[in-house]
Amino acid sequence: MRNMLKATTLERKFPLLAVENGCIISKDADITVAFRVELPELFTVTSAEYETIHSAWYKAVKVLPDYSIVHKQDFFIKENYQPDTERDELSFLSRSFERHFNERPFLNHYCYLFLTKATRERSRRQSDFSTLCRGRIVPQEIADKEAAAKFIEAVGQFERIMNDSGFVTLTRLAASEITGQDGKAGIIEKYFSLSQTDTTCLKDIGLYPEEMRVGDDILCLHTLSDVEDLPGKVGTDCRFEKLSTDRSDCRLSFAAPVGVLLSCNHVYNQFIFIDDHAENLKNFEQTARNMQSLSRYSRANQVNKEWIDEYLNEAHSKGLISVRCHCNVMAWSNDREELKRIRNDVGSQLALMECKPRHNTTDTPTLFWAGIPGNEADFPAEESFYTFLGQALCLFVEETNYKSSLSPFGIKMVDRVSGRPLHIDISDLPMKKGITTNRNKFILGPSGSGKSFFTNHMVRQYYEQGAHVLLVDTGNSYLGLSQLIHNRTHGEDGIYFTYTNENPIAFNPFYVEDGVFDIEKKESIKTLILTLWKRDDEAPKRSEEVALSNAVSAYIELIGKDRSVTPCFNTFYEFVRDDYRRQLEQKNVREKDFDIDNFLNVLEPYYRGGEYDYLLNSDKELDLLHKRFIVFELDNIKDHKILFPVTTIIIMEAFINKMRKLKGIRKLILIEEAWL
Repeated sequence: MRNMLKATTLERKFPLLAVENGCIISKDADITVAFRVELPELFTVTSAEYETIHSAWYKAVKVLPDYSIVHKQDFFIKENYQPDTERDELSFLSRSFERHFNERPFLNHYCYLFLTKATRERSRRQSDFSTLCRGRIVPQEIADKEAAAKFIEAVGQFERIMNDSGFVTLTRLAASEITGQDGKAGIIEKYFSLSQTDTTCLKDIGLYPEEMRVGDDILCLHTLSDVEDLPGKVGTDCRFEKLSTDRSDCRLSFAAPVGVLLSCNHVYNQFIFIDDHAENLKNFEQTARNMQSLSRYSRANQVNKEWIDEYLNEAHSKGLISVRCHCNVMAWSNDREELKRIRNDVGSQLALMECKPRHNTTDTPTLFWAGIPGNEADFPAEESFYTFLGQALCLFVEETNYKSSLSPFGIKMVDRVSGRPLHIDISDLPMKKGITTNRNKFILGPSGSGKSFFTNHMVRQYYEQGAHVLLVDTGNSYLGLSQLIHNRTHGEDGIYFTYTNENPIAFNPFYVEDGVFDIEKKESIKTLILTLWKRDDEAPKRSEEVALSNAVSAYIELIGKDRSVTPCFNTFYEFVRDDYRRQLEQKNVREKDFDIDNFLNVLEPYYRGGEYDYLLNSDKELDLLHKRFIVFELDNIKDHKILFPVTTIIIMEAFINKMRKLKGIRKLILIEEAWL
């Protein structure tokens, strides 16, 4: 049987002529400039900032000449996460993290902006004069080249205004990004294949009366093309109830429900048609007079006349700009059952915007064709409605999904909406952007909220990226991670200090690997001994501070000369008891200035045979300076009046030593239960 369906080639119906100087030229001589748009991330914009973004759009659109078209096109495509497991330096946990999220679906967002210069005649054309309905398209010549030059200049101003806003970034697309090149698809090919991948194979397009198909995908179109479909009031932003409380607001843009919150493959097209403002108002004046003359035959005419008068009053009194607007949500699926669910989802999301969901079945091919980048002037005029520029801009989607940081340093987190892993820099990037002036972090949450779980995740990745990590723990939260690092480095790292009766915590404050005692080390030793000698409420006399300082300096000089003296508290105690006592006698230091017997008596519990003789006489000689992962577990001694202060001083001395000597290396100290 002979096929009775009328088929034609895309080449014959193709409405675009060429790309010259980065501009798309249609066969009807329309000029279009294309941009890639970067929007702020979801849940990061306040209500005042939404107002600022809206104001920037308003100022930018105002610079465009009459009969310009602003077309913002947001693609939301379902993609699968591709893990990066081929790198050799990946640890077991990092590789397991990547494998866990392998092929996880998420909704990716691609945003484009097309600015088109049309003509008065093109802006009034109906759907029956679309290039789809013409048998042959004869290329036209640009009639007013001066107007084209002014349009290109206005586009440059538009771009500068938006980029200077600090929230929205426009990047002009080059010719290769529009038309594509060998092995890489351009935005026009991507639009015809309803994808954003580098596919260069076009699909068959079926324009059937009951449905439209692109390949195996069936399209479902919802439109906002009539004032009656819109809510009584629109705004720059709205409250997101799921993440808001009685005392705090989480704000999203007004059109966010049909953006990243609509979890299906879809394109959200937003059109603004800038006509001659004065001519628009003049036509409305004429329409109002006609309605007035016909009001005796129908009360509806009188109501319409009142609405038109109100529109004109607003325009004249507030200086508002009259424009035409249209928005549509184009979703698709290759499964009819899923398509039914998608149709319901789109309708419910539009209802969240207080709009009337209108499922459009007849104009789908025409609106799809008008959405081709560069073919915006082919839009059917009867599908648009009159409004003001400010209200039309409220229908723009103003946020995108979370993005990975470009910074090489950071941690892997997961998008709360889609569950996709992201690389986030919470240390360097906020400082570069001027959000903060330091890298300090405070992790706050109730018991069981996951503070230690997150911290394990963070410090493990910081360690794997070369940072020195010192943890002060209460509750053995980092024992597993420390053991993993200890075993992986064969005992070279992952040092874990904790107190048990069988293996009490022990240090040697007099040990340095390189034998060099700098000022910080000397001060740390003096502070430690003063803590052991004097009570918190007992301040040392000046003469006692000088005597102690001289004793520490003389002992350090001794161990530097005599290698047979083992640096530890035992030999320091013996030096003060014998050698330093004789030095004081030679200097005639009085007992009231420095009572050496009292000093030795107070410190005797830390000397050999004393109650705490293990505390400051460790023979392990650990070099904490070059150990990259150290945990001090203080749960058993946090209330001990002697062990806790000593351990605290040792911890601070170790970290300060890292701060002073390890230049150019990232270091962090983390204190659990810091509030206590």
